[in-house]
Amino acid sequence: MGMRIRKKLKHMLRGMRVNLIALFILFLLITIGQYIIRRTLMENAYETGTALSGNYASAEENALAVYESLLSFGSITMQNMIEEESSPGEIQSWVQKYSVYLQSVCGEKTVEPYFLIDGTCFGADGENVDVDFLTRQSWYQEALEKNGKIVYTDVYQSVPHDRPAVAMAQKINENNDVVMLNIFLDHFHVQLEALDLSFGDSFFLCDSTGKIIYKKTDMIASRKKMQQYVYGLMGKIKVGELESYDDFVIDMDRSQRAVYYSRLNNGWVSIITVPHSNILKNMDGYNVIFYCIIFSFILVFAALVAQDYRQNAKIERINETVRVLGNSYYALYRVDYMHNTYEMIKGSDHEREKLPPKGAYDDLLEVIGKAIIPDTCQEYKKSFSIENIKKLVSEEVRDFGGDFQRKFGKEYRWVSVRMLSDESLHSGEVVLCYREVEKEKQKQLQEQKLLENALDLAKKNAAAKQDFFRNMSHDMRTPLNAILGLSALAEDSCDNPEKMRDYIQKINASSRQLLNLINGILDLSRMQQDKILLNHQKFHLKECVDTCLEPFFVQAEHEKKKLKLEFSVENSWIMGDPSRVAQILNNMLSNALKFTVEGDSILVAVNQISGGEYPKYKFVVEDTGIGISKSFLPHLFEPYSRERRFNAEKEAGIGLGMSITKNLIMQMEGEIYVESEPEKGTMFIFILPFAAAEDVRSDEEIEERELEEHSEEYSIEGLRILLAEDNEINMEITTELLSMNGASVSKAWNGKEAVSLFQQSPLFFYDMILLDMQMPEMDGCEAARRIRTLQRPDAKKIPIIAVTANAFAEDIAVTTAAGMDAHISKPIDFQALCRTIHQLRYREAAAQTEVMAESSARYYEKSDCG
Repeated sequence: MGMRIRKKLKHMLRGMRVNLIALFILFLLITIGQYIIRRTLMENAYETGTALSGNYASAEENALAVYESLLSFGSITMQNMIEEESSPGEIQSWVQKYSVYLQSVCGEKTVEPYFLIDGTCFGADGENVDVDFLTRQSWYQEALEKNGKIVYTDVYQSVPHDRPAVAMAQKINENNDVVMLNIFLDHFHVQLEALDLSFGDSFFLCDSTGKIIYKKTDMIASRKKMQQYVYGLMGKIKVGELESYDDFVIDMDRSQRAVYYSRLNNGWVSIITVPHSNILKNMDGYNVIFYCIIFSFILVFAALVAQDYRQNAKIERINETVRVLGNSYYALYRVDYMHNTYEMIKGSDHEREKLPPKGAYDDLLEVIGKAIIPDTCQEYKKSFSIENIKKLVSEEVRDFGGDFQRKFGKEYRWVSVRMLSDESLHSGEVVLCYREVEKEKQKQLQEQKLLENALDLAKKNAAAKQDFFRNMSHDMRTPLNAILGLSALAEDSCDNPEKMRDYIQKINASSRQLLNLINGILDLSRMQQDKILLNHQKFHLKECVDTCLEPFFVQAEHEKKKLKLEFSVENSWIMGDPSRVAQILNNMLSNALKFTVEGDSILVAVNQISGGEYPKYKFVVEDTGIGISKSFLPHLFEPYSRERRFNAEKEAGIGLGMSITKNLIMQMEGEIYVESEPEKGTMFIFILPFAAAEDVRSDEEIEERELEEHSEEYSIEGLRILLAEDNEINMEITTELLSMNGASVSKAWNGKEAVSLFQQSPLFFYDMILLDMQMPEMDGCEAARRIRTLQRPDAKKIPIIAVTANAFAEDIAVTTAAGMDAHISKPIDFQALCRTIHQLRYREAAAQTEVMAESSARYYEKSDCG
């Protein structure tokens, strides 16, 4: 019995031992299985979290690239303005426009630019900023040290706005000028609104010190405690305590969290924290394994499969994101610069046809270089040579590249070429990526060109208008002041005919001075449109020069200056426009007298330098005045240009004289030269060709007889003239001039009255119609059109002359289109008016006489009054 009990006990013990061993083995298997599962989950979570934080970091770097591009654009544009010596006002104006552009791109109240130029700060609001305070900031010193590389600051509280912000800064040039963008975090555009996080997961984007830039978390804590929590995370990251998949931290809820992070190129850190409960939430069911072995194995298997599926799905989503980023590049290459080889990850059709997937980098550089536009091929090869890549990597340049034009088929398009270097790559490797940017580049170039053109045009227009109106005001007020003052003196001198005659002569001279000024402006306008005409006629050059110099001799004597004429020509009778020759000499002598002082000398020399049918004449106007600076000489003949130095400022005109002079000389097929030295004087030399004319004797009797015949030829005595003029003074002047010379004048105060008077007049009653262009109720052009369409025989024959202050070529074209026969500008040259009337009055006179009787008869047969 004892034996049986011992055997049974032994068997029980053996069974227990087997069961214990089996239980131990099962426990060990389950424990090992749990460990393996937990490790697998933690490792997968580590890979996924690290990849996800890196993906978020890359996405945010792409967002920062926008701000870097805007900063670089501002830096480049400001450098151009500094080189063009733009004024502080122009710089401030452009900074304000640049700020508006930043707001339109980045959003309202997001970015604030500052430019530290030559010790002055230019901001968007134009307010004064403490420059010393800015230059003491770390970003300013770091920007100077980096010498053109963009630097970032950590988060700080912006003093003027009391808002958290970060700053981007870049050195502009060697003068230590710096541009800075202040980016406010409360409006900062973060590219991570749709974070792929589970409930309880947290994401933090912080600067290099751990200050929070952006966060998304379900943890509830004060702002201060949350910041202290992130500081703790950053401390562990810096000392390398969170490098393994099983490293963790204790969060503010006293629970374990895994931490995954990635660094941005600018020092910022992307951090994701995941509660272990989220990672190991599927482990809850594994406790049942101790009670149900078979079910446990099924759960383990099912959990592993499900977990793998979920992890693979997340990895696939990450891979899809990477593929989307890769698809924006048409070619990607991994370059081993240590062994001078490449690996084609993705290539264009051109490279795939000519290159194997792997090979020597020199072959790749040569093939791609042949597709790039020849002008920049050498620059491309130099920039992306193995030597330069090694140099860039040694200098820790992570992103380098530029834009080039390369051939796609038969056309060249812009591409962006980037060399990327990162610790995640194998040692000695970089990535070359190529992206087509044709539309973006063309838009950028167009916008830059438009901006440059707009700024340049605005500056030129503003300067030209300012100078023009200032000088016009001065030069017009001078003769106007004389006219008004002398008119008052003449009114008070009615009992002194001699004084009155003198005043009236001076009024006439000042009026002509004012007229010359207006004519100069009109001449310049015509010249710019190539519409000025030369009146070629036979004239005596010596008489023309003498007449021109006569008033200047008087002026020189009055101002105690010496004016001398040297004239030596063989043929004085020539064909040309004497008025334009006189105009050129007038402009040059006026300048010579303006820019000389008492005791100075002025020489006018005229010499014939060639003979024959078309002789050339050399004119020299030389003075011993203040001279012209070398810097102004190239601008001497530009419209509205004036040299502003010494006493030239008070004497200079509106800057049209020399421009008109050069245009006249060029139109007369001549040449002009100038030599000048400050304080020693100026010499103008111009050469004009003329056609030779037959000599004419100066016979006084012949001249008097020709003058009498000329006067009779242009007589208007006995003519009946219809005059339309809305200005009372102009009406009085014109009527008096016509009446004094024997004409009978009918007055109309607007175009409507002129048409009515002509309609009511007998046939062929009026010999001539004079119409002003701008009149109330009906202007002169409309009146001319109405008269020409009247059903009476004299309506289409009667000469109509436009007498108006509108003297431009387009005004003449309008009057011609309206049916007018000629155009006389105000103030009226009465001899020119008489000559024009004569030419029109007797044109086709014989033909008119022949048809007059027949036309009159037909008209009276049809009319009620016949």
